[in-house]
Amino acid sequence: QVQLVESGGGLVQAGGSLRLSCAASGLTFEYYAMGWFRQAPGKERELVATIRWSGGNTYYADSVKGRFTISRINTKNTVYLQMNSLKPEDTAVYYCAAAKKFFHWGYGLEDFGSWGQGTQVTVSS
Repeated sequence: QVQLVESGGGLVQAGGSLRLSCAASGLTFEYYAMGWFRQAPGKERELVATIRWSGGNTYYADSVKGRFTISRINTKNTVYLQMNSLKPEDTAVYYCAAAKKFFHWGYGLEDFGSWGQGTQVTVSS
């Protein structure tokens, strides 16, 4: 059974930084693309960033390009999201996700099959 456990969320002032981590188990991590999504109150869950199984390719939502960086360390079964220059509109619950099957990479909710419990990120103005 796949388990994804996020950590690193919290309260930060606008312009600040946070780094989220997601520890994965129950899957051959190096075979799976990983993603970060977020969901703000009253809004749909949206893609933030994804990274291919090798780490060689990444994709970002336009709203976070140049500010957020997704990375992974396969030997640690961990994916990260470094968030810089945070804005109040980045406030949301952030979810880690694993692709629905190995060697599959996509940008939509339907491309991911396992989810973490989420971690709250709050950016104050």
